[in-house]
Amino acid sequence: MKTVHLFRSAFCLLAACFAWQSAGAQHTFGALAGYGMGSGRFEPRQESRAMWGMYNAGLSWRYYGPQRVVGGFGVDLEFLQLGFSHAVNASLVDDKADYLYYRRRVNSVVLPVVWQPHVYVAKKHLRVYLEAAATFSYNFSSTYENELAREQGKEDWHGDYRFHLARDNRWGYGLAGGGGVAILVSRFELNFRVRYYFGFSDLLRNRTRYADNLTDGSENPFRNTPLRSPLDNLNIGFGVSYRFNRTGFESWKPRPKRERNREVFKYEL
Repeated sequence: MKTVHLFRSAFCLLAACFAWQSAGAQHTFGALAGYGMGSGRFEPRQESRAMWGMYNAGLSWRYYGPQRVVGGFGVDLEFLQLGFSHAVNASLVDDKADYLYYRRRVNSVVLPVVWQPHVYVAKKHLRVYLEAAATFSYNFSSTYENELAREQGKEDWHGDYRFHLARDNRWGYGLAGGGGVAILVSRFELNFRVRYYFGFSDLLRNRTRYADNLTDGSENPFRNTPLRSPLDNLNIGFGVSYRFNRTGFESWKPRPKRERNREVFKYEL
């Protein structure tokens, strides 16, 4: 229920931003979807590898101003999959080919607040842009697979991950950056982008603050909760947006120089 309320609140925020527009404003509203790779940065370091097959989808609102530097500003509402994998038997075998991995896939709702500087080329038919964003997220569910537990014949080697307040963080934050190109066709904008999500918050709580938050078993094979456990994601996305102003996108133009006033003023003594 909390997740549903979060979706509703974020959607109302996007709808309010969409409704607030003037006749000459450059607003777009669209949908996006992508595919990517998830990874974790653990301390102490773990023998790990990136996980492909992370999907995302969501909504996007942008406002593009005519300013030279400001560019675009907007908000996204995304479903984003994060994940990591690490070898649970790295200390028991010598050959990496014999590693058995523990994998976690985390389903999150992410709200990136985006700044998007851009330039127009090809007579305003193509827009090239960069992105910088602050991200806020909520982890609403997770699944796991443990290859070592599977080899040992355990029935709980995979399934739904159970969140524990003393061990798991549901809320997260971070930064994101990337860039892309957009093709402008009539009042539609077709986007291709690459974005990297860099997590600052930990997925698992720091063991120096929670010394008794260890859980043995297949779903959490860490002997000790890591000191740091942020998650990253590299995502390749596609999207389509609709432009709501009729005049088309307006790029920055220098102001014309004002002509000097050559009139002679007469002052009355």
